[in-house]
Amino acid sequence: MIRFIGEYCVKVDDKGRIILPAPFKALFGKEEKPVFVVKKDIYANCLQMLTFQEWEKESEEVRQRLNLFNREHARFWREYMRGRALVEPDGKIGRISIPKSILSGIGVTKEVIFAGNNHMIEIWARENYENEKMAQSDIIALTEKILG
Repeated sequence: MIRFIGEYCVKVDDKGRIILPAPFKALFGKEEKPVFVVKKDIYANCLQMLTFQEWEKESEEVRQRLNLFNREHARFWREYMRGRALVEPDGKIGRISIPKSILSGIGVTKEVIFAGNNHMIEIWARENYENEKMAQSDIIALTEKILG
């Protein structure tokens, strides 16, 4: 399983394309052509970008917990699957195209932050990423609450 680590600021070009940071691209073999699923995060104003294999695993775990003959479950599943996009970096420089509707949904204008989050990459509008940073005292309090 691939683990993504690090933060990288990348400009969005006039056509809405973004270059996958080289350290993330380097995690795949030269012959391997990665495919990602991009989706809106449920709790934060960012996107999650998972390898197709990781997305399959996650979505199957969710689906197994549902009874699709239950109206609420079926409605949840429909919303869960809404707003997804398959993206593949091009072979030359690793440029990806995420639909503008998905990018604008998180407030992207000129720059994004790719933030490695272990099994996935988060994609943030630069301004939102900087505004979400927690104060050190809040990190300490949350660490003590969860792990202490």
